[in-house]
Amino acid sequence: MVEQGSEQESPGEDPPKAFGWAGARRRMAERGLDSSTGQGTSAAPAPRKLRPTRRNTSPRTWGTEGSSARDEAPEVAPAPTQPAGPDAEAAAAPEPERKPVEMRPKARPENRRDARRSQGSDQMEAAKLRLHELLIEELEQGALDGMPPEEQRTAVSRAARELIAQEGIQLGGSSRDELIESVADEVLGLGPLEPLLRDDTISEIMVNDIDKIFYEQDGKIFRSTARFRDTAHVMRIIERIVAPLGRRVDESSPMVDARLPDGSRVNITIPPISPFAASITIRKFRADKMTMSDLVGYGSMSEDTAEFLAMCVRAKLNIIISGGTGTGKTTLLNALSSFISNTDRIVTIEDPSELRLQQEHVITLEARPPSMDGKNAIYQRDLVRNTLRMRPDRIIVGECRGPEAFDMLQAMNTGHDGSISTIHANNPREALARLENLVLMAGMELPAKAIRQQIASAIDIFIQISRMQDGTRKVTYVTEIAGMEGDTITVQDIFKFELEEVEESGRVVGKMKPTGIRPAFADKFALAGIKLRNDIFDGDREW
Repeated sequence: MVEQGSEQESPGEDPPKAFGWAGARRRMAERGLDSSTGQGTSAAPAPRKLRPTRRNTSPRTWGTEGSSARDEAPEVAPAPTQPAGPDAEAAAAPEPERKPVEMRPKARPENRRDARRSQGSDQMEAAKLRLHELLIEELEQGALDGMPPEEQRTAVSRAARELIAQEGIQLGGSSRDELIESVADEVLGLGPLEPLLRDDTISEIMVNDIDKIFYEQDGKIFRSTARFRDTAHVMRIIERIVAPLGRRVDESSPMVDARLPDGSRVNITIPPISPFAASITIRKFRADKMTMSDLVGYGSMSEDTAEFLAMCVRAKLNIIISGGTGTGKTTLLNALSSFISNTDRIVTIEDPSELRLQQEHVITLEARPPSMDGKNAIYQRDLVRNTLRMRPDRIIVGECRGPEAFDMLQAMNTGHDGSISTIHANNPREALARLENLVLMAGMELPAKAIRQQIASAIDIFIQISRMQDGTRKVTYVTEIAGMEGDTITVQDIFKFELEEVEESGRVVGKMKPTGIRPAFADKFALAGIKLRNDIFDGDREW
């Protein structure tokens, strides 16, 4: 800046430190120069125009090189030649006496690295926003339509490189590649959520605010360093999620359930029901479906338990999988479905669709929410009733949480054996009580004993799955519905998880043990041509 201005440095001043345009503007102000033009009142050649920056322009008072020297140096008389005008009067005015400032220790090297990293992040965000705007302007409407995803990403990356060269953005190799990748995520994907979606080890993504993004990995929740720019950025990503599905989210409809193209389930809420910020919850869909062998390998159940459950599916027993939110009910249901015969006609009913069955003869039905005028809704109960006219061999209800429980029990009691569903409950006994309440939601004024008789005759077995404190999922109960005693449904555990200890690291240690009780439905295995090992229910066997 010295070469461009008409001023010379005052004697005694420290040589200026080049640490950004913010510091340059401050030093120009101290010399009486106009920060917008870089000139005083006297004629001088016009300086080169400064590029705008988004950095914080507030002066630093400590922790930088030379700050101590400036604060402690004696006052230096102003240069004899000063520009005329108001600026000169201001410069000639005596500087007020400074109060002694308590000097803080210099920032540690890691703190300075954090500051530089923050400044680099701000520059990267500014460049990303600028490139995104330019790409929207440059790409023709519909230019990417019809292209495979790989070709779309290649086209956007090529256009971004050309724009970086045209704009003269100075970035290193890795930073440039990172910028191009981020811009491609903004144009084609879900912005800052895309790296989390690509990570196969992450099972759930939770957005609480623009700078509060969490994810679940290996059963534990961590906070991500990713963030959105502002609220408008979040709303744009939300619109990108719901628009392809024909859904809407606004003040009149502030919450929505949707799914991503890969099958991942999404729940979205916006103000006013989430008054502080919009929230996004994504439960990712695993492309590689877990098998029973995988669940045994992860310690979710014993080999005997897996063998017994496989025989239950082949023998067409009616099964209810119960558990809390995020315990892995749908994962277990997908694994059990692999034992269904390929010749069976299967009808699945879900809201939204999550199951991925490998059989050939599968029909998937999905509930539909009301339209914008509140009409044309199709509920799971309607689909269950319609399924009875579709000649199903097996009916699978992804999650039973409403009046459809009554129609599902009716189907199980009218010859549709081998049906499977899931329900939210903490143990098999609570699952029975919840199922009874769901039947009452259908509006049928039936006595409690009649409802319990329906449940006892329709369901053969409950499988309880729980999430432990170390994040692992384990099958904790395999329980048989034994029948009725008076007005009470009797149950008996076939397998039960016994906790041994919780290690200091938080790891849960336990064993899945048979209780020694032979189920009453064991004769159905023989009718299905399945040979049952006598020692599988031996109470002395341990896992």
